[in-house]
Amino acid sequence: MSWHNLEVKEVFAKLKTTDFGLENKEVNNRLKKYGPNEIEEIKKYKKLKILFNQFKSILIFILLAATLFSVFIQSYVDAAVIFFVIVINTAIGFFQEYKSEEIIFKLKKSLKFSVIVLRDGSQKVIKSSDLVPGDILVLNEGAKVLADCRIIEQENLEVNEAILTGESYPIEKFNNAVRLNTKISERKNMIYAGTMIVKGKCKAIVVATGKETEFGKLAELVQETEKAITPLEKRINSFSKIVSVVVIVLVLINLVIGLFVGIETFEMILLSISMAVSAIPEGLPAVIAIILALAIGRMQLVNVLVKKLPIVETLGSTTIICTDKTGTLTEEELIVEGIYTNNYYSANNLKLDNDTKQLLKIAILCNNARIEGKDFIGDPTEVALVKFANSNSFDKKKITEKNIRIKEYAFDSQRKIMSIIRQENEQFTSYVKGAPNEIIKRCNRELINDRVYKISEKRRDELFEIEKEYAKKGLRVLGFAYTEVNGLEQKKAEENLIFSGFTAMLDPPRKEVKDAIKEALEAGIEIKIITGDSPFTTRTIASKIGLEGKAISGEELDKLNAKQFDKIVMEYIIFARVTPKQKLRIVEVLKQHNHTVAVTGDGINDLLALKKADIGIAMGIRGSDVVRDGADLVLLDDNFSSIINGIKEGRTVFENIKKAVKFLLATNVAGIFIVMFSFIIGLPLPLLPLAILWMNLVTDSLPALALGFEKSEDNIMKRKPSKNGLLKGIWKSVVVAGILNFIVCMVIFIYGLNFSLDIARTMIITTAIMFELFFVITCKSSKSIFKDHVFDNKYLIGAILVSTALHMIAVYTVLGKVFGFVPLTLNQLLISVAVSSIGLVVFEGWKLIKKDEFVTN
Repeated sequence: MSWHNLEVKEVFAKLKTTDFGLENKEVNNRLKKYGPNEIEEIKKYKKLKILFNQFKSILIFILLAATLFSVFIQSYVDAAVIFFVIVINTAIGFFQEYKSEEIIFKLKKSLKFSVIVLRDGSQKVIKSSDLVPGDILVLNEGAKVLADCRIIEQENLEVNEAILTGESYPIEKFNNAVRLNTKISERKNMIYAGTMIVKGKCKAIVVATGKETEFGKLAELVQETEKAITPLEKRINSFSKIVSVVVIVLVLINLVIGLFVGIETFEMILLSISMAVSAIPEGLPAVIAIILALAIGRMQLVNVLVKKLPIVETLGSTTIICTDKTGTLTEEELIVEGIYTNNYYSANNLKLDNDTKQLLKIAILCNNARIEGKDFIGDPTEVALVKFANSNSFDKKKITEKNIRIKEYAFDSQRKIMSIIRQENEQFTSYVKGAPNEIIKRCNRELINDRVYKISEKRRDELFEIEKEYAKKGLRVLGFAYTEVNGLEQKKAEENLIFSGFTAMLDPPRKEVKDAIKEALEAGIEIKIITGDSPFTTRTIASKIGLEGKAISGEELDKLNAKQFDKIVMEYIIFARVTPKQKLRIVEVLKQHNHTVAVTGDGINDLLALKKADIGIAMGIRGSDVVRDGADLVLLDDNFSSIINGIKEGRTVFENIKKAVKFLLATNVAGIFIVMFSFIIGLPLPLLPLAILWMNLVTDSLPALALGFEKSEDNIMKRKPSKNGLLKGIWKSVVVAGILNFIVCMVIFIYGLNFSLDIARTMIITTAIMFELFFVITCKSSKSIFKDHVFDNKYLIGAILVSTALHMIAVYTVLGKVFGFVPLTLNQLLISVAVSSIGLVVFEGWKLIKKDEFVTN
């Protein structure tokens, strides 16, 4: 139904209601028919579903298979350890997602509203969920609109529709019918769910509730959309496939060699399965989960709520941020940017001469905003004027007490001005403000340098042009005038006025945004502003925060063909007056060009784009329930700079995961080559299955996990975003470390055979473990240990010391018999430790010489 196109009487007739509202019996019938005024959650987050979501990774399936193989070969300790890793990984992921959903649920509960309705001829306060079509709503300044309504009657009504359209300034409303094909943003006789009354009051008839509202229709569509797999999940799955293939190929080669040299078939199969299980970095899922959980904890301290673990890294991979303007880049609060009194003065460089004082006096005396304690209450525009005057030592209370209010002629959409007549001593003066054009037309004189001059037509045209220039800069301009009167007639109060000047207002950028934008640009991240606000206003804000680039409006976008649209999306920075479908299309184009896209939003106009983006970012304060539900990340303080902090954290996470992968792969795969080479040259088996398990337990857990506590590299926000896989940039380190590990272990094993096979096996496992513990130090940073703070990660130092101590206990106590270890002499131990440090020496020497490390990004 096109309610905006109907007259008020027709609306009443269609909805079968009256000025007195619905009867209680009819309300109950309609509640049964239409349901409660709530947006149904199609995808409720159930505990079981969150749990199953943790088993989507290919690596987890590989570990489950490894657990079954371990049981098959009766290696129950191995099976228990791998299964424990799966449980840890699942538990961390489950509790993080569940905790995030609980926070969102609490936010919803804190935002339950009551409304005033007319029912049975009297006003009643009811829960917003009990509203039905046909109810008559009574809405006053400050009220939130909780259903789609057709305005019946109004008085100076202005509505903030930023959540619906992105428009930062309040919209004037009326109750007359409008054209059938009028866009939602221009339906001045309608108010929609989610918007806010900022000035005046009205009565309105409810025409749609719940999922039938404009908000609800879009919310339902969004909730039915599946979220794509995250970049980190793609990288882990790709990595898992590569590792699985490599390990299987190597194990099969080992199996063939073992059978060829005469080892019994069943024994060789068991050994091959054991090697495959040991070679897979089974600790990696838990390490990744814990690294991500730690990052999420740090991000929540700076008001960033991450709902799912992989989203942290996705944020770090972001190449383009599509941000809205109002409230995210700006304060969502009007301020006076400057004034014009024959000359323009910025608010920060104000000349307080008599002309300026007169303008400030009018701003206070033609104003209904009030001060209660430290709070300013009233229409946002009037509040901005009072704050500005107050900051320039104009005390509203004192001035209004001295100038007694006699008569007010309120603002209306026809006159576009308001006037208040006040009395000071015996003199009556009318103070007037409003639309600049209307004020200029009504003035025949002008205050210049404390003297009143007649306005010529030439001067009048000059004033019109001055106002246009300010408007082109995206400033909201108000005109001010006054005149002495000898009566209370409206015509006298609003004609033949003395022009005083203009104020230019703006919703200013947040103080910290400019630095955040600069940091993002230096990090190779593009910023695009996509807003429902005007191109002029958006361009002004963009220039103030350091964003320079071309701008285009939604109306212009509609005229482009597909090829032109793609080109504009890639080249332009500002997209103003865009519709939700245009915003969605912009995101789709960016993703088609292989960008990782983050989109911010708070209103229903952002929902589709948020869901389509690689990472949807909702506003915690201004955002609606549905937007928070659909988003991947919630800014609890609505602050753009928090996104940049999150990106830094995300990049750090990915770097630390790569460090852990490099450490785990370089050491785990070496065992296969050691066994293979021993078969080829006819040596005894150097590594027993339980000894391999012990090595994995000691080295794959604590040291790898401790790498997750590494701080950001100094240049992490000076690099371009990485779209590379987990192995990109580290494979040289993995290969070289694997070769070095293999060489030193074989050398020490052959040396140890001079004493006995048991000593040789104990020396090789000691060398392998110590090699890994030295190697983890070089994995710590891309910088040399001589340039890096080696001891700044206390968790890593602790992990190395604990792992070393555990192995010493195993070697020198009865525990060693379980793994086939025997006590070593001090000389044998020192030789093993000395040889194992070769990896550290080689890698750190390479860093010093080449300065471009094995670790690249």
